[in-house]
Amino acid sequence: MSLKIRLFTLALCLFAVCGAQAQPKNKKADKLSPAAIEQLRMAEDTLALLAYAVVNDSIEIERFAACRALIQVLTRALKTDNSFQYRFDRLKSISILAPPDSSFRIFTWQLFVNDSTYRHYGAIQMNSADLKLFPLIDRRHDMDDRPVYEQMSPERWYGALYYNLIQFDAKEGRKYLLFGYDAFAFFEKRKIIEVLSFDDTGKPVFGAPVFDKPNTKVPEMRLIFEYAADAPIKVNWDEQYQMILFDHLIAWPSPYGRGVMFVTDGSYDGLRLEKGRWKFVEKVFNDSMKEAPRPEPVLDRRSKDILGKDKKRPKG
Repeated sequence: MSLKIRLFTLALCLFAVCGAQAQPKNKKADKLSPAAIEQLRMAEDTLALLAYAVVNDSIEIERFAACRALIQVLTRALKTDNSFQYRFDRLKSISILAPPDSSFRIFTWQLFVNDSTYRHYGAIQMNSADLKLFPLIDRRHDMDDRPVYEQMSPERWYGALYYNLIQFDAKEGRKYLLFGYDAFAFFEKRKIIEVLSFDDTGKPVFGAPVFDKPNTKVPEMRLIFEYAADAPIKVNWDEQYQMILFDHLIAWPSPYGRGVMFVTDGSYDGLRLEKGRWKFVEKVFNDSMKEAPRPEPVLDRRSKDILGKDKKRPKG
């Protein structure tokens, strides 16, 4: 079976196992019963082993098999009544994020296929007593190279491993920013700022024109930062500055004969929330000095010499 067919089969497995559960419910998840906790703990043991194999097994077919089994075991576990309240703290190889309003949580993980091929899997679980689950089907390889103007559904998702989530209120209602990592290719990696919202039927929608950047006629639905694999960058919310900070990227000749790649120049740009929109901030840290730096003879002010002995005072 070809690689593309196997990946597509895994995606269909996720949709088939999870898709039928995406039925609207209004009642939020209640306290877990002792029996439910024990059942979920046992499932978590199995999930932890499978998730580790998905990331670390050296044999491709074993990684694929572990990913398929992970989808099935996770979905069975989430069918447990009030499973939304169980945190799955031991699943270190799966990202599980929830917003402050606790209206949902999102599971994502990454499958390594080969040096230049990665696939992402995930699901959104809504806060309900009965399971309401939306599978996320990674279609990045069927999209334009940088699909920043397209609004997407869970069935057509730009796959990423999400590492942070923040919520904000816009004119159209509550939205969420997802910060994601896409291993992308051997020489280049990507980080993504995705926008998640829910339509009138409660279905997830990815992408929204909430970013105000200079020299951009049409607002982007999501931000994609591509950078050299050996020059990692920061893209995240900063609590101290109350804004999103990210490395400023510049083009640089590729040492691998691949034209140019993007690396940081040591400065930071940012995004600040203003009235439901994210405004671009150039050169966040624009520090300047009154005088040019110069050597200072600090040793002259010390009472001891470089050997630790008391300095001899000059006579006279």
